[in-house]
Amino acid sequence: MPLAPLSPIQPASTTDMVFDRLHDAVVSLDLPPGSKISEAEIARSLDVSRQPVRDAFFRLSKLGFLSIRPQRATLVTRISETAVLRAAFIRTALELACLNAALPRLTASDLDNLAADIAAQDHAIAAGDRPGFHALDDRFHRRLCEIAGHGYAWDLIREQKAHMDRVRFLSLAIGSADALDDHRHLLRAIRAKNRDSAETVMKQHLGRVKNAMDRLRGDHPAYFEETGT
Repeated sequence: MPLAPLSPIQPASTTDMVFDRLHDAVVSLDLPPGSKISEAEIARSLDVSRQPVRDAFFRLSKLGFLSIRPQRATLVTRISETAVLRAAFIRTALELACLNAALPRLTASDLDNLAADIAAQDHAIAAGDRPGFHALDDRFHRRLCEIAGHGYAWDLIREQKAHMDRVRFLSLAIGSADALDDHRHLLRAIRAKNRDSAETVMKQHLGRVKNAMDRLRGDHPAYFEETGT
């Protein structure tokens, strides 16, 4: 039986746009863990019908970010230590593979671009622009995947790291300077083509989320699941 021809590529659907807006709001803590949201309020706020909001809620619930309770308010889930550590494990494995693949492919232009990313991060910290720093941090890591010839890996990493990102956003006020220093040390090791040093820095950098989570749980207990849940 012959396959029917594919329809032309369509622009992002309303559901996709609602999902992206809500996903960003949850990850950036604009919708804090434990907060209540409703289909009607979100639909009204975004000026859309309730169906795309319902569909976006379902997708977010499957990712572990919303708890949909029949006849009750939908809740933004609290941060799960298990989900964060699983995401960190997967991200570390993928980024180390990309780092190793990138080292023999680096060009002078690549190094200049990585240095420019770090300079932009420095400026974002000086300006107190935490969301800007977060975006630039991601750009630096995405660029390494692209240099490796595995840009598609960043899509996989982005899917996995969202649980980590809530901790990252919560810790940016105190952790952005450490992240910037890590990037500088990493670039230094990359310039030297020192694989062992680069891997060590990357592991330390991505592993900071565990220490940050331990500290932030004490500062923001209402944002985290109780241990053992």
